[in-house]
Amino acid sequence: MEDPHVLYKVEEGIAIIYFNRPKVKNAFSAEMIRLLYEYIDSARRDEDVKGIILTGRGDAFCAGGDVREMVDGKLRSWDMKRFLWEGVHRIVLLLEDLDKPIIAAVNGAATGAGMGLAIMCDLRICSERACFAESYIKMGLVAGDGAAYFLPRLVGLPKALELMLTGEIISADQALQIGLVNKVVPHDQLKMEAFKLMARITANPPLAVRMMKRAVYQAQTGTLRNHLDYISSQISLLTETEDHLEAARAFVEKRKPVFKGK
Repeated sequence: MEDPHVLYKVEEGIAIIYFNRPKVKNAFSAEMIRLLYEYIDSARRDEDVKGIILTGRGDAFCAGGDVREMVDGKLRSWDMKRFLWEGVHRIVLLLEDLDKPIIAAVNGAATGAGMGLAIMCDLRICSERACFAESYIKMGLVAGDGAAYFLPRLVGLPKALELMLTGEIISADQALQIGLVNKVVPHDQLKMEAFKLMARITANPPLAVRMMKRAVYQAQTGTLRNHLDYISSQISLLTETEDHLEAARAFVEKRKPVFKGK
């Protein structure tokens, strides 16, 4: 029996989602896409899950589309359109709606849609062995996963165009230099460092974390006036939460706060 293409578990309130096709560099399959959507949505709905870590099994994060499946030419024209809209794009839109923090722990090569998925996460920590490439151009394709939307917002338009038009492979250190990743760590410390960062985030009041994430992303697409109106509503609601009152009391009483997510 074939192993599941994606693995899911929860540790200390953090959901860990593993790509699990190491023999093919965790290249996407229809089953992988289905399970990935299912598990991200499950983590989104689970009130006990405060954050999500996405990573790969084996020596790759995700190689994107399986090139061997491209050779048979089955996904062409409207079949490709439906595959993207009903599969890959559902994940992109789910991530856009996700207000819990998600970290990509990039353990190896992240290419094509694999790189696209990494840049759709909120933060990226990568192993020293990681590398990145927007490799669609090498296959005579355009980025079909939303990367052309996300990458310029992350590294700036000129650098995004350079990466997407050349398909150049960049190292972990180069990714750090251009702001593609937050941190590069020794390979054997990747999971621990991703957990440490997520623990620092989830130690804060859960509802405030979720609203802060929403506020930052809302500010990327709206006007200043709209953002200030939005943020005044958010902070007004948060002043009514028990976590806000607990944080204020703990500060005055010089003790560690205990948050309940309410």
